[in-house]
Amino acid sequence: MAEEKEDNKMSNPSRRDFLKTGTIAAASFMIVPRFVLGGKGYTAPSDRLIIASVGVGGKGADDINHFDKTGKAEMAFLCDVDDERAAGSVKKFPKATYYKDWRKLFDKEHKNFDAVSVSTPDHTHGIVAYHAMQLGKHVYVQKPLTHDIAEARLLTEAAKKYKVVTQMGNQGASNDGTRQLAEWYDADIIGDVHTIYCWTNRPVWPQGIPWPTAQANIPSTLDWDLWLGTAPQKNYVDNLVPFNWRGWWDYGTGALGDMGCHLVEAPFRVLGLQYAKDVQASVGTVYVGEFKQGRFPDSCPPSSHITLTFPKTSKTKGDVTVHWMDGGIQPERPEELGPNERFGDDGNGTLFIGTKGKMIASTYSADPLLLPTSRTTEVKVPQTIARVPGQSNGHYGQWIEGCLAGYGKTQLSSSFDVAGPLTEALLMANLAVRGHELKGGHIKMVWDNEAMKITNFDDVNQYVKRQYREGWTL
Repeated sequence: MAEEKEDNKMSNPSRRDFLKTGTIAAASFMIVPRFVLGGKGYTAPSDRLIIASVGVGGKGADDINHFDKTGKAEMAFLCDVDDERAAGSVKKFPKATYYKDWRKLFDKEHKNFDAVSVSTPDHTHGIVAYHAMQLGKHVYVQKPLTHDIAEARLLTEAAKKYKVVTQMGNQGASNDGTRQLAEWYDADIIGDVHTIYCWTNRPVWPQGIPWPTAQANIPSTLDWDLWLGTAPQKNYVDNLVPFNWRGWWDYGTGALGDMGCHLVEAPFRVLGLQYAKDVQASVGTVYVGEFKQGRFPDSCPPSSHITLTFPKTSKTKGDVTVHWMDGGIQPERPEELGPNERFGDDGNGTLFIGTKGKMIASTYSADPLLLPTSRTTEVKVPQTIARVPGQSNGHYGQWIEGCLAGYGKTQLSSSFDVAGPLTEALLMANLAVRGHELKGGHIKMVWDNEAMKITNFDDVNQYVKRQYREGWTL
């Protein structure tokens, strides 16, 4: 620990040197991981996956606890910018070596671990995961996969290039519910789905507010510069860390980024959706002072209704319209649903509307139901899709097993070939939300997927690939 404290005093140029040489290092003989040395499908002699975890407080702590419960993973390295947040994990895994800077961890220990878990704020997902993949490491990355579209495309391609096993942390993708919905649809129980509604009660953190002006002291346990990472330089403010960053565009992706990967995953799986072709949005405003409406460009809006159009797939007869609603906005209750029956769960849900019927589900695609709900027990279809043992809890073990088996050996619920396009669609939807700040909120934005840009309102394309702060690069 004393050595690590001294290391953290190194200058930014030294840290930048690591970023600049990451690709070169990845090609070096000395850092080829054990599973590569043994060839494709190699399993470590101990049958245990050696993991380095970046972000080990909050959800990060929950992730590594799930990895540990599999009995097939070793938490060898822990990394967090906040010693206080990391304290619980450090105590639980006393044999693990602790770092504050993930770049130093990768630089010094790359020969000593097989995989990386990333559970940091959205704005650092991409850069940490990509450098881990360059080193040949399997990666588990919390949702949303990345903060911007270009990062999502890069990680999707990198998984194939570096032949690493990947999983995004939308654990509902491993639930039975999403598979039951797919089996009903494949059996033509509700006909051709043309419209979907997804809604959430998020945000449950402040949004639609101005950036605080009050000065605050940085906690002694937090390295604020490291926490900022790729984001623009700003002074520390109270009540941002560890949770409320989600409502600020520099760090988070709003309600859509937080819950979209949970609620829109089932439509992607059931209908085979990929990349949307256009998007439009309306957003809520807040009142500042008497009778005065305001929007604040640094902050996500308090509510939004976004409409995405997805092109026809092999499982649909035409385009599919997906409605996203947040901030407590919900679609009209289906007429087939009883007046006292639950519509989703506690403000979250997904509704599929087909030519012959409807079906709904809750968060993580839990509690799938045909409408009217009496049909759920009356309709019987054969099970055609394999279930994940342990369902959402098994999401973690599925990745562990995949890593131990080797690239291409097993199928995962949310590997980056699935998670990447899903994340891109959600982030593309956020372009329409941000268009309101730029006076373009009244238009339907047309997306060129190959060029990764909006073709009819260029101002929002600055958010497709954001500018990293100096000293941080892919």
